[in-house]
Amino acid sequence: MMVQALWDAGVPTDALALVHVEEGDLGRSLVADPRVDRLVLTGAFETAALFRSFRPDLALLGETSGKNAIVVTPSADFDLAVKDIVASAFGHAGQKCSAASLCILVGSVARSRRFRRQLVDATSSLKVGWPSDPTSQMGPVIEPVAGKLRRALTELAPGETWLVKPRQLDDTGRLWSPGVKSGVARGSEFHLTEYFGPVLGLMTGEDLTEAIEMQDQVDYGLTAGLHSLDRDEISLWLDRAQAGNLYVNRAVTGAIVRRQPFGGWKKSAVGSGAKAGGPNYLVGLSDWTSTPATETAPVSGVVRRLIDLVLPVLPQEQRDFLERAVGSDAAAWQSKFGVASDVSGLQVEHNVLRYLPVPVWIRYETSTPAELVRVVAAGLRAGSKLRISLAEPLPSLVTESLEHIGCSPLVEDRSAWRTALGALSAGRIRLLGGQRFAFAEDSGGRPEIAVYAQPVVEAGRIELLTFVKEQAIAITAHRFGSPSSLVEITSLGARSGRRDVPAP
Repeated sequence: MMVQALWDAGVPTDALALVHVEEGDLGRSLVADPRVDRLVLTGAFETAALFRSFRPDLALLGETSGKNAIVVTPSADFDLAVKDIVASAFGHAGQKCSAASLCILVGSVARSRRFRRQLVDATSSLKVGWPSDPTSQMGPVIEPVAGKLRRALTELAPGETWLVKPRQLDDTGRLWSPGVKSGVARGSEFHLTEYFGPVLGLMTGEDLTEAIEMQDQVDYGLTAGLHSLDRDEISLWLDRAQAGNLYVNRAVTGAIVRRQPFGGWKKSAVGSGAKAGGPNYLVGLSDWTSTPATETAPVSGVVRRLIDLVLPVLPQEQRDFLERAVGSDAAAWQSKFGVASDVSGLQVEHNVLRYLPVPVWIRYETSTPAELVRVVAAGLRAGSKLRISLAEPLPSLVTESLEHIGCSPLVEDRSAWRTALGALSAGRIRLLGGQRFAFAEDSGGRPEIAVYAQPVVEAGRIELLTFVKEQAIAITAHRFGSPSSLVEITSLGARSGRRDVPAP
């Protein structure tokens, strides 16, 4: 009844529904209704999977879970590191998807009595209370502690010990003191599980490389932090950390719109959306039709070779389309995607947005060879690893041209395509032609797979977004108020080439 009332009240049939629902008749009816064109979710990854079970072809744009860690190296300022760790772990009682629930101590930091004393003191001195008390520094959890969070607050795995043991403070089950456990083992439940509460686990790594491996081992990639005053360490970490928001020498929570656009990698993001508060967010909420590109730049390299190879077999109209499209890609890469930008320009903090290539599968069903070549060219421009699947063979010259540049296409009927999708754990699909519902059936509607099914457009500003992942970096650029630049912004540019970057 209520769903029907929304439509009767004039909600457009192609409306974007912003909903926060639980499993039930109303929520299920709204999510599953085909008149809902897109749905924006902020919640757990399991909720995204639930929504897709209601409707496998749902265009779902989700900011989901996080299991976030801060790495501390021996070169860090321990005073500032402890301050930021405690703020990141226990602000809002740890009930933020960006909250730090792990701290990875490198080398001698793990043996430092001073660091542990400071962490214990900072955690134990937090005043826990209800919001009605203005002196409270940490409030209650949203509901009585149960399930995996209760386990994290009350139990220890083999090898773990309490550095600060959490306590239930009243009979509601919602007010708990914060906890810190040490000895968390790599690959353990606490290492890999999101708890969403006031408990922090300490891990140790022999060196920064091992610490990065631990940080990246989780299924999520929302925020990640590093405390270090060593330029080489910062550079190494920035090159390898697998998260959408990276923070150096500051807390990993409190992202600000425009300054630190927010959104993650891997299971921390669902669908074909972009970072909230960033320059591309509205693209995911829009539909597009192609018009002739007007802003172009010279094209060279492998893209130029591909275009020159296929032009002879195409009619003039499609030749012009391709030339404009790849020129638009080149212009967009030069001005936007191929450079790191800091639009805020603060002196005390660098806030850089950069783009990194991501592997993409291209599925060609009912489209034109020129549109396929156009999409492949965008992937090549971004440096993505491409897998090209064809529902039917292409003209021989087009196939030979793709093979010549190392992008040999595979002819796969629907059965073979479905089998291939079943073996894909996570990734992006650029669908050319075909129906979203049929694709949802073939992929099982899994939220780990993001489908980009919009019509092919000439604008590189739009088409390139399929092949890049956004990464926002925030670096404190002062020491107690005095400017101190440990990283040059020019060194944070986008990486070209076919580098392996985690799928969403």
